[in-house]
Amino acid sequence: MIDSRHSKVQAILYSPVPPTNEQRKNLIEFLKDKYKRVVTLSWKEDKTLREGFRLEVGTVSYRGETLIWNLDSVYDWSLESRLLQLRDDILKLKHEDDQLIPLVKETLKDWTPRALEQEFGTVLNVGDGIARVGGLPNVRYQEILIFSSGIRGMVQEIRRDEIGCILFDDGRHIAEGSIVKRTGRAAGIPVGDQFKGRVIDALGKPIDGLGPIKEDGYRPIESPAPSVTDREPVRKPMETGILAIDALYPIGHGQRELIIGDRQTGKTTIALDTILNQKGKDVVCIYVAIGQKASSVAQTVDILRRNGAMDYTIVVNTSASDPAPLQYIAPYAGCALGEYFMYHGQRVLIVYDDLTKHATAHRSLSLLLERSPGREAYPGDVFYLHSRLLERSGQLSKEKGGGSMTALPIVETQAGDVSAYIPTNIISITDGQIYLESDLFFSGQRPAINIGLSVSRVGGDAQSKAMKKAVGSLRLELAQYKEMEVFMQFASELDDNTKKQLAFGQGLMYLLRQAKHKPLRQAEQVVLLVTALSRLMQDIPLKEIEDLKEGLLAYFRDNAPHIYQEINQSGELKEDLKESILLVSQEYLSKARQVQIRDA
Repeated sequence: MIDSRHSKVQAILYSPVPPTNEQRKNLIEFLKDKYKRVVTLSWKEDKTLREGFRLEVGTVSYRGETLIWNLDSVYDWSLESRLLQLRDDILKLKHEDDQLIPLVKETLKDWTPRALEQEFGTVLNVGDGIARVGGLPNVRYQEILIFSSGIRGMVQEIRRDEIGCILFDDGRHIAEGSIVKRTGRAAGIPVGDQFKGRVIDALGKPIDGLGPIKEDGYRPIESPAPSVTDREPVRKPMETGILAIDALYPIGHGQRELIIGDRQTGKTTIALDTILNQKGKDVVCIYVAIGQKASSVAQTVDILRRNGAMDYTIVVNTSASDPAPLQYIAPYAGCALGEYFMYHGQRVLIVYDDLTKHATAHRSLSLLLERSPGREAYPGDVFYLHSRLLERSGQLSKEKGGGSMTALPIVETQAGDVSAYIPTNIISITDGQIYLESDLFFSGQRPAINIGLSVSRVGGDAQSKAMKKAVGSLRLELAQYKEMEVFMQFASELDDNTKKQLAFGQGLMYLLRQAKHKPLRQAEQVVLLVTALSRLMQDIPLKEIEDLKEGLLAYFRDNAPHIYQEINQSGELKEDLKESILLVSQEYLSKARQVQIRDA
């Protein structure tokens, strides 16, 4: 560590002509007042500096017995730096084309140049994606630093005598004693409409080989969540196309619904099907892949592209081989992209796949920064890590443009343990969870949604009137079936009513089975629910229900398209429409039985 108590300030003034005694005195007084130490000033001629000067300031100190000079700050008053300041001030002007000239004139009239101050630090040590830097007393948390090798990093830890910086590239090109420069800019990502349809990394760089992306602006990766007064209640349904979710655990625009379950239980499939179902609904989708295999992400992108979903989707990818700092900032970068569209009045769906790996990356960085490990070796701020991310989702008020961002975070459990640290943290942050169970998945029930542990805290507020009426007693019927299923294991004989109720519940469970990447429209879901809950499918063998569903929906599409149209247009399910659905369903089932009898 550098011993700063006995250090002194050494400054070098570069200018075309030597300073006068008065100028030298003023500069020394300025440096003494700033650094509170002994100051020595020397002059060097530099003919390249026109109408100005450059002042380099460093500290001379000791590390053990070794004398060290560290560049600390540079004050640039050259003509070039003043012109750059003027250019930057003009570029900041927000204007319509016909107002540009008056604004430029006003800026030139009131513009006051200033000495451009640049701060520099020195690398103390580097390793494992972390650089410890001395100096930079005015640096800010999450500010971007540039190392002399061109590598960028972000300030993650600020201590009394040093800062901890996470690196966004290989640290082998950084050596002890290297110069580090402040940028004065918070970590951010380029944003714009041209990012739709592209695959990018956590820094906003395209990685799909389709060329550069023209950005429309720049947003910090972390920003405050909208206040309560800037929000509206979640009421508009965001249909996932998955019957079990839209019927039982509806999701609304602006909601945060957790998808949780063990590995390989279909969590990503639910998220992808939800993205596929947004086709033609004017929703911008963002899929953030954190710490996944590159082959898995490539397969996901291929599914989206084959189903025409990449036109409205952005994929932010940090693979398992990427450094932990990139995995750490990936969800924040994706959220910043989503905020760009949300604050432009658009609806956004963002998937974080998954936040367990994000927490693991944060733990790795924290332990390397020598933060104290807490429960399950996660530092105490891991709750704040995810809450400040997920709170940025919501439904904005009309005064704020009416945009929304719906978050579907994914969390992986171990052996179904939802009481572990990270799952309980995120469950307490979100507005509900969809819990996928391994036993259900391997028994063929897909999506493998556990009816008892899943919940939506928005509920019927995020359902259309048609869906709310069609669902009816579905939840109650399934709850009764689950209770009877447990009782059946201990009962030797069952009465006829119990057998019928069990068969009916089993049929409903089969009805909720759905092939992946085949989302259902709202009208199709309403038709299936009305038909099933009216017990028209009571006597259908379980193995035939899947074929029956497809045939029934096709029959409605070909013979009664007006029913689909009325449900989609009105969003309501009136009694006469319900009766029409039952008549058409009975007609189809009757014809299907006749075909079966003839074939038999």
